[in-house]
Amino acid sequence: MNVPRQSVQLIAILGAESTGKTTLAAELAAHFNTEFVPEYLRELCDHHQRTPEQAEQRAIMATQLEREQLAIERAMAIGAAYIFCDTAPLQTAVYSDIVFGDDSLYATALEAHRRYTHTLLLLPDIGWQADGLQRDGPQVQQPVTDRLQAKLRGANLAFTVITGFGAERLLGSLSAISNVC
Repeated sequence: MNVPRQSVQLIAILGAESTGKTTLAAELAAHFNTEFVPEYLRELCDHHQRTPEQAEQRAIMATQLEREQLAIERAMAIGAAYIFCDTAPLQTAVYSDIVFGDDSLYATALEAHRRYTHTLLLLPDIGWQADGLQRDGPQVQQPVTDRLQAKLRGANLAFTVITGFGAERLLGSLSAISNVC
């Protein structure tokens, strides 16, 4: 999969469940007067009223990428500089590995991840909260965080660790973006 960079800069927001990815994506989009690409997994869970099955993981990744591409086209049409992605295929690959023991998605996910200008990795330091069907519990937060970090490092992909509460996360993210973009 050869994925070229666009003039619009994609920022991936990764982290275990209940780390504030959606909140941060919305805040960053509002700050930069652009949009964010919501997590397709959430929509799938809400629509089917269940968690995803192993056989659906590749389609979840593909749909997330398709929605990102549509957002890029809209952003280019209005001259927006950034698109914020509430998760990325690497997140799906990590969950597929941890939940189903299926590591077959990593190659595709890591190749697709090269299209992001930068990645913000949110640490699980804000406290876990139940949120519908897609929550496995606080016990998965650290293993997911560790796996995401290992995969990003192993693939030599640039990322910034984001910590703190409330405005601290937004300010840390804005600082990271201004330093690398």
